[in-house]
Amino acid sequence: MSHPALTPETTPVIVGIGEITDRPADPAQGLEPLHLMAEALRRADRDAGGGLLRGVDSLDVVNQVTWSYPDLPARLCEHLGVRPARAVYGPIGGESPVRYLHEAAARIVAGTSQVAAVCGAEAQHTLSKAMAANVTLPWTTPSPDPVRRVTSDSFTHPLAVRLGVFRPINVYPFYENATAAHWGQTPREALAEAGELWAGFAAVARENPYAWMGQPFTAADITTPGPRNRLIAWPYTKLMVANPTVNQGAAVLVTSLARARQAGVAEDRLVFILGGAAAQEPRDYAQREQYHRSDAQDAVLTAARSVAEGEGAALDALELYSCFPCVPKMTRRILGLDPAVVPTVTGGLTFFGAPLNNYMTHAACGMVRHLRANPGQAGLLYGQGEFVTKHHALVVSTGRPPAGFRHADGDAQARVEAKRGPVPAIHAGVTEGTATLETHTVLFGREGEPLHGVAILRLPDGSRTLARVPTGDRDGIALLTSLDRTPVGATGDLRPGTDGVAVWHPTTEQ
Repeated sequence: MSHPALTPETTPVIVGIGEITDRPADPAQGLEPLHLMAEALRRADRDAGGGLLRGVDSLDVVNQVTWSYPDLPARLCEHLGVRPARAVYGPIGGESPVRYLHEAAARIVAGTSQVAAVCGAEAQHTLSKAMAANVTLPWTTPSPDPVRRVTSDSFTHPLAVRLGVFRPINVYPFYENATAAHWGQTPREALAEAGELWAGFAAVARENPYAWMGQPFTAADITTPGPRNRLIAWPYTKLMVANPTVNQGAAVLVTSLARARQAGVAEDRLVFILGGAAAQEPRDYAQREQYHRSDAQDAVLTAARSVAEGEGAALDALELYSCFPCVPKMTRRILGLDPAVVPTVTGGLTFFGAPLNNYMTHAACGMVRHLRANPGQAGLLYGQGEFVTKHHALVVSTGRPPAGFRHADGDAQARVEAKRGPVPAIHAGVTEGTATLETHTVLFGREGEPLHGVAILRLPDGSRTLARVPTGDRDGIALLTSLDRTPVGATGDLRPGTDGVAVWHPTTEQ
């Protein structure tokens, strides 16, 4: 839906961006997340010409994991000497910076905010180095009563938890392998696509001064396992997954067109927020219809494209969330992108770095830089959270002010619910008999050794279960890790395992 026609007072624009990457030689000199955020906000204010930060009335702080603060938004406001009427610390989710920017824009459209800020930071690299060296960091005294985080094992099916597949790094491979089979790719072809895609991200990161990894990587470097690029969860190597061990902070300032002009911000530095959409899948991935697509992703991206088309704009620049290769692979097919298109202006969560929930704040900064350098273009910011669960997209542009501001959240979620088919019942007990492979992965240890395979299976009655493929089953592990043919669709025998979890042994190939 669209709001009434915008006026300069209700037209949301991004006016300032700030980023910082901290590389201390001595971990004791490393900046804590609070200080990284504060510096990023100061840089965003300077980027906007100075003075807007003093009048900020809305502050969204992206959830951070590095350090436990008693009240991070309050500490940050005190540190900066600002007193916004609204200061919020958000929940976990890689899509959250996109949502905060979208909501900040909506408040400006509604006239309930004049100057809004979104910021976040992590300092996991410094913290890890300090812990390894037994160094006490001179950071803010941690909270004596840390916030209890909602961990993924609390909303994931108990059977998946028992099998060790309840973290993103072990769940996204189910989508990687299911999508490849659905698209008719051999595993080798799917891996080659991932390698070429990731090599493109690495090339963009090399040109980004705030990227954590600036060295070149070829597709073969990325997909070939080795001592410095170990397998983690089939088919992903270390260079194919998000890299959270970084020290990075970013901030974005949003205001109205009228306020920006009042502050003297040059018109060619303004980036208009046109609107966006959000939708989500069931939180427990075991409760989903299938693993070769996401209806929520499809609805959100379709809505975002509609937002751009409503303003007569093409999506010239893209930032497609890139925690794992399957995400931009799925996205590029929904958008009908040419395989030669590199869908990032930032560098991706492997090579630019993955400050956990805050990557998309950096991506917004990268998008603003790109659009300022390419006037008249429009860009798409697409973020994702949890396990292909939460999806949010935002369309931004330079050039003329938009005619309206478009919300498509309700419509997008309604389309998801209308399209969703029946979800297979979960058979949680140990069963015996025949089962067909729906998707799979193999988990690996730190030395590159296989720990066990995990199979998501369909039973003859259509219900779903999960089972282990033990490393002792060499034929089973070989089938799951074959590069020449997909094992999806193979049948096999289920039997009880010694620990009460079913074991699956394939007996036929697809």
